[in-house]
Amino acid sequence: MNQNLTTIFALAVACVTGAVQAQEIRGDAKAGATKVAMCIGCHGIEGYQASFPEVHKVPMISGQGAGYITAALLAYQKGERKHPTMRSIADSLSEQDIADVSAFYEKQVPASAAKPVREPSVQVAELLKRGACISCHGDNFAQPIDPSYPKIAGQHADYLYVALKSYKIDKNPQVGRTNGVMAGIAQQFSNQELKQLAGYIGRLDGDLKTVPQAKFR
Repeated sequence: MNQNLTTIFALAVACVTGAVQAQEIRGDAKAGATKVAMCIGCHGIEGYQASFPEVHKVPMISGQGAGYITAALLAYQKGERKHPTMRSIADSLSEQDIADVSAFYEKQVPASAAKPVREPSVQVAELLKRGACISCHGDNFAQPIDPSYPKIAGQHADYLYVALKSYKIDKNPQVGRTNGVMAGIAQQFSNQELKQLAGYIGRLDGDLKTVPQAKFR
């Protein structure tokens, strides 16, 4: 095969490969309902608390955006998020499983109309401004500008606090999160300031809920 034909063949293979990769995996909420057995033991029980790395309520994920749930699970698979239990669960899921589970949780609680904003204190307002939090998480922290970003309005404050602190942890194989943007933001704040931010955002009205599964009702 001469050089020109070799080049054409290589370009054709690249185009086909790119087209296949470009095909987005679509989530099926009905299929997802059959794949959440490992999720409901924590995320399907109202008020359920985790004890690692410290005691806190597990996050509400019903009503969360599918894009964010997908991004979070992939981050656990890649080791960018280091929680051992979540990493083992994420590792057991295929890309299609992740898409289906994400679609299921997004549709459990349909997104509602924008909620009225509760004004922060002067001190918290300054912290929010410093972190430019609304620029990514959107109006009332419930309309993220990118589908891979989470809704955080109304999320458990103790979970938000633990999550924010995790971006400040480095070189720990069991704890921490790797994210260039969030790490840079979290590093600006003391833990006490992160707790203030989490407390305010956790008191906002949002779409997130815990939806008990039938076996736990």
